[in-house]
Formats: sequence, structure tokens, C-alpha cells
Amino acid sequence: MHYRFDRQSLARGLMVWGPRLGLVAALLAACGVLTLLRPHFLSVPNLTNVVRQVSINGLLAVGVTWVLLTGGVDLSLGSVVALSGVVAAHLAHPGMYPLWVPIAAGIAAGAACGGINGLFVARGGVPPFIATLGMMTAARGLALVLSGGRPVSNMSPALTRLAGDWSHVPVPALILGGVALAAGWTLRNTRPGRYLFAVGGNEQAARAAGIPVRGIKGLAYTVCGALAGLAGVVLAARITTGQPNAGVGYELDAIAAVVIGGTSLSGGVGSVGGTLLGVLLMGVIGNGLDLLNVSSYYQQIVKGAIIVGAVWFDRRQRRTVRRV
Repeated sequence: MHYRFDRQSLARGLMVWGPRLGLVAALLAACGVLTLLRPHFLSVPNLTNVVRQVSINGLLAVGVTWVLLTGGVDLSLGSVVALSGVVAAHLAHPGMYPLWVPIAAGIAAGAACGGINGLFVARGGVPPFIATLGMMTAARGLALVLSGGRPVSNMSPALTRLAGDWSHVPVPALILGGVALAAGWTLRNTRPGRYLFAVGGNEQAARAAGIPVRGIKGLAYTVCGALAGLAGVVLAARITTGQPNAGVGYELDAIAAVVIGGTSLSGGVGSVGGTLLGVLLMGVIGNGLDLLNVSSYYQQIVKGAIIVGAVWFDRRQRRTVRRV
């Protein structure tokens, strides 16, 4: 049996697996350093807290992975989280509706926002940055209108249990695990999933091959919006109110985690597994800075540096593949 050495395939393989191996090493290193500085970092309560904290960002990151794979971006996530939380809270007063109604309504609100984004991007030809920036403003405004600018409280205990534990495991983490497994399997084993990679890799070639590019882009934004809606419901359950000012800056945390996880901003390269590693790394760093009593102001600087560094690394890898 003969094997042919393909430099471009090797480069692309390193582009996919290199960041994952680097992330695992960085995650282990961060855990080791934090354990030395704060021995209780590895305590079960703290690790449970980390998992609970990253769950919402994880849901957003899984959704935005689909969008980035097409070469797009979604800046409306934080506002959609707030809107979905307000919608769910309005329908979650004790004795008002069964539990599934506010959950479904919150997810539907997010999916509607994502669908509108996809419509403008795929059908209207509006750049993703502009379309989702407009939705960011509109969704935030709608959340404020529906809530009257005040938190929506008096939520049913049944809904708030979504932020609790099941057999000592945080329910939000179980939700994230189920969503990540379904999203990852769909990307790798279904035709729409493969089409996402094709559209992001070369949109013109995908269109020439008969792939419904507009429909695939619309699907990506709708899924992203639906997961933002689910994240909004989970957040409302966690803080026991529908907060119209919630979610500010969440989109940047999600995009940063996805890019750190190896998904290219240019599209066509990425994975849900890598995204989860990126989410965990950001969560561990954030938790570690809290344990070290680092001011939240300095934490924002660290996050900004991580985002810029991740984008720089992504661009560097893309140039390497093109040279090969």
C-alpha cells in the first residue's frame, strides 16, 4: 500500500487538530497554575461552579459556531438572550402555563430573531455585521418595551429549577451537553451539516455544486438564534427574573470562545468539540481571576487580549495554509 504525502492536507489537518491539542495543553496548564496558587480551585464545589458558569456561554458558542462556519458573524446574541428571558418570564408566573410554554416561547423568540438575521444576510445581501448589529439594537429595545424597562419577576419555581442540580450535576451543564452532542453530530453526519462547511469554505463552489447557499445560511442563523433563546431561558431561571438589560457583551465572549476553539472567522473550519474546549478555557481563566481577587476591570482587559490574540492566531494559520 502506498501513501502519498500531501502537504496541503497535512497543513489543513494541523489547522484543525493543532488548536485542539494546544487548547488541551493550555487548559491543563491553567488548572495546574491555579491549583498551586489556590489549592481549593480543584474542589468539587468550585469545579461545579465553573461548569455552571460556562453553560450559558457554551450554548451561545455552539450556536455561533454554525454561523462562523458559513463565514458570517452574529453580534445580536446578548440582546436576544435578554429578549428571550423576558418573554419566558412573562409566561412563567405561578399557575399560568405549563412549564414547556415559557421554554418554547423563549426559544421561539430567539429563533425568530435568528431567522430575521438570516433573511437579511442570505436573501437581502446585507453584510452579517450590519444585519446582526441592527438586530442587537432592535432586540434590546423590544426587551425593554415588553418589560417596561423593569425586571420581570414572580417566576414559577418549576422554571427556576432549570438552573438547579440533578443528581449533583448542574442542569444547565446537562442541557449544554445534550445540545453540543446534537449539534456536533449534525455537523458531521448530516447533509446540512456538511453543507455548512462547504458554504464557508468556498461559497461560489458550493453554489455551483447545487448547494442551497441561502437556505444553509438561514438555517445557521436560525439555529444560532434558537440556542440564544434557550440560553436566555436558562439565564432567567438562574437569576429568577427576566432582565431586559441582561446579556451585555455575551456575544463577544461566545465569539472569542469559538475562535479560541479553532473555528475560523473566514468560515469552513471548526468543530463543536473545539468550541467547548474554548468555552472551558475561558471559564477556567475567569474563575481563576476571581479566586485571585483580580478586579473585574482588569478581567475585561484580559478578555480583550484573548480575543485579539485568537483572531491573530486564526489569520496566521490561514496564511500558512494558503502558502502550502
